[in-house]
Amino acid sequence: MSNTISPTGTAAKPPKLLDQLRTKTRLLHYSIRTEEAYVAWVTQYILFHQKQHPRELGKPHIEQFLSYLARERHLSASTQNQAFSAILFLYQQILEIPLPQVEFLRAKTTERLPVVLSMDEVRLVIDRMASTHRLMVELLYGCGLRLLECCRLRVKDIDFARHQILVHDTKGGKDRAVPLPRRAEEKLRGQLNDVKAIHLRDLAAGHGRVWLPYAYALKWPSADREWRWQYLFPSAKLSVDPREEAPTSLRRHHLHENTLQKEVKKAVVASGLTKKISCHTFRHSFATHLLEGGADIRTVQELLGHADVSTTMIYTHVLQRGACGVVSPLDRL
Repeated sequence: MSNTISPTGTAAKPPKLLDQLRTKTRLLHYSIRTEEAYVAWVTQYILFHQKQHPRELGKPHIEQFLSYLARERHLSASTQNQAFSAILFLYQQILEIPLPQVEFLRAKTTERLPVVLSMDEVRLVIDRMASTHRLMVELLYGCGLRLLECCRLRVKDIDFARHQILVHDTKGGKDRAVPLPRRAEEKLRGQLNDVKAIHLRDLAAGHGRVWLPYAYALKWPSADREWRWQYLFPSAKLSVDPREEAPTSLRRHHLHENTLQKEVKKAVVASGLTKKISCHTFRHSFATHLLEGGADIRTVQELLGHADVSTTMIYTHVLQRGACGVVSPLDRL
């Protein structure tokens, strides 16, 4: 990249490689998590090759790095593919260097059946959680939300009149509506009251700002202080937004997803269940229980936000009419 001319007339240095990577991911509206992951993988790739510039490297070097991840670090196929995608993004989008015939480097993933809880098991875990974390898990299960979708809910997304929750800018950049469980409405109203009190205290202290997507903050400068834009599950502390080049103020971000993951893990241990349970397990259970209740596969697809019904079809393999509905020949002896 050639040097540009600064306003003073002197040649300005081109931005650093990782800064170019961050700028490009934001230009293409990649999520902050994808941006962080891509930067981390490209950094590891460069360090693995003794800080050589990627322009001096090619397909053999990429293969060496991916082989190291598989053989030395024993990473899963999906993690290897994330690293591969980051490096491919670097060469194609930043360096504009074509890499023909590299798709064979992508690891072959194994399709696994999702872990699904029974309704009694869901109740067992939820009953061992308290307050805000319990409400969040109830929404994961009752609405089929992904973990970050739940964390990123805002006040304006709750529609009590139509008994639904609007989930914005989800995986794939799509919006969708999911049912608002009647049993959660009273708790949600209480949560909104708590959030309103926090927001008023923040405003009184000269804060009260949240991050707004895309250019909303430029179009409506005061929108980031409005009540409707506040996060439904706010963080306990104010923090600096990592997307700001020169952060000038503190903001109230949403609750970090690791917090809920830890609370779910504690509840699972306390329940005595031996299944491998994560926050995403409640989404799997939501879909499976809907199908068991007679819901149409296309309806479940829409509620989950799947682009292809084949993705939703995996839940048909764990229904009662699947393995659990077959009588083993041993029982016929």
